[in-house]
Amino acid sequence: MNTQAVAANTTRAPIAPSLSALSPANTDDAGKLLIRVTIGLLVLLHGIFKLSAGVGFIGGMLAKAGLPGGLAYLVYVGEIVAPLLMIAGVFTRAAAAVVAINMLVAFGLVHMADMFALTKQGGWALELQGLYLFGALTVVLLGAGRFSVGGVRGKFN
Repeated sequence: MNTQAVAANTTRAPIAPSLSALSPANTDDAGKLLIRVTIGLLVLLHGIFKLSAGVGFIGGMLAKAGLPGGLAYLVYVGEIVAPLLMIAGVFTRAAAAVVAINMLVAFGLVHMADMFALTKQGGWALELQGLYLFGALTVVLLGAGRFSVGGVRGKFN
């Protein structure tokens, strides 16, 4: 029997998974999970620090800007509650919008002097804050995806 003919008629499983399995339609939800958990966790760490250190310094900056110092407690919403909601995937778009607003306030109160500054290495002096802001805006636009408590059809997801 001709071995070449047998080999040609035998169907074999591919060695590696099909590249079509990695299409954007199949990875969108994984990307949404990654961005919302990453941004949520990184912002949450700042909020946890503020729980132990307090928000007195933020109250001082608000007072200097002519705003009530009591508004400083809203940082707990923007850096603890909203990131936890983002991580879980509940009210994700609204929570990400709160994080973005929190970052805009931080830019205005703390970082305005460095808005157009570069570091010694040539990077933007506010790249970390920019990552938080634009990452949160990305989550606002994309939503939570199916890997979330709220699910794809969940409110604000």
